[in-house]
Amino acid sequence: MKPTVVFGFDMETDIGSWTPFYEGLVHGTPEILNLLARHKVQSTFYFTGDAAKSHPEIVKMVSASGNEIGCHSLYHETLGDELIPIPGLRSILPEECYHRVEVATKIVEDVAGSKMLSFRAPRLWGSTAMVNALEDLGYKTDASYPMFFHKDRLTPYHPSRKNWLSQGDMKILEIPNFADMTIPSTDIGGRDRDQWPKFRTQSASALMVHIDNMLKMYQEKNLPAVFCFYFHPWEFYKMPEGLVHFGEGAVLPDPFIVKNCGKYALEQLDILIGLLKDKNAIFKRAIDLI
Repeated sequence: MKPTVVFGFDMETDIGSWTPFYEGLVHGTPEILNLLARHKVQSTFYFTGDAAKSHPEIVKMVSASGNEIGCHSLYHETLGDELIPIPGLRSILPEECYHRVEVATKIVEDVAGSKMLSFRAPRLWGSTAMVNALEDLGYKTDASYPMFFHKDRLTPYHPSRKNWLSQGDMKILEIPNFADMTIPSTDIGGRDRDQWPKFRTQSASALMVHIDNMLKMYQEKNLPAVFCFYFHPWEFYKMPEGLVHFGEGAVLPDPFIVKNCGKYALEQLDILIGLLKDKNAIFKRAIDLI
């Protein structure tokens, strides 16, 4: 079985929504693009509207490389149903979804000079209202489904307008994010089955154990093996460890969030691509799954 692999890079501020800085976007993106080009692999880069507006040169750099430009909300706000409680984070109201995505889409489209067809929700907090908004705005793919949390969908599917977690007749293709569903979970949200960020907190080889587990499951179930990964440009640039101060306060990320960001992460992504090629993987952008 040849696995199909989609690499998605969520183009946002450093350490997600916890800081306002774009050091990773500016310095990490060229390193990612050089690595992908060396391996002749193309991916999807999901820009927040703010990231695209703040650094249009990075959008144009990605676009010129042949990789797909997608959208990742306006300011990395949470658009859908809460997965795990996070202090200070609340999803926007369902009736606000369409307008927020519409504004973000226009900003990224204006900078990229192309229509947005692929989307991913920040923190993988998707919802029925969000997917309906994406459908109405002409999106073709959404890579927001967290397999580790919802568990039921192992392969891409067309959702229902009434419930985005159910099979339906919408045109948009929902792409589940890879998790190892063969292992028991001891986490309330199933996050220990998630693939992120094992490639850099452990290693590419450690991650391949989980990929092999799922490959075996796909073979046993006679299902297409589609692996969708999510990464961030700040993972490929050295992030500060400890308190990060800005404005009127500071944030202290959990150690695993910033562990091994920079050179080690880039080396492990390089190894991961090679290991996937050894499995005869076919690399695609999200839009290519259509």
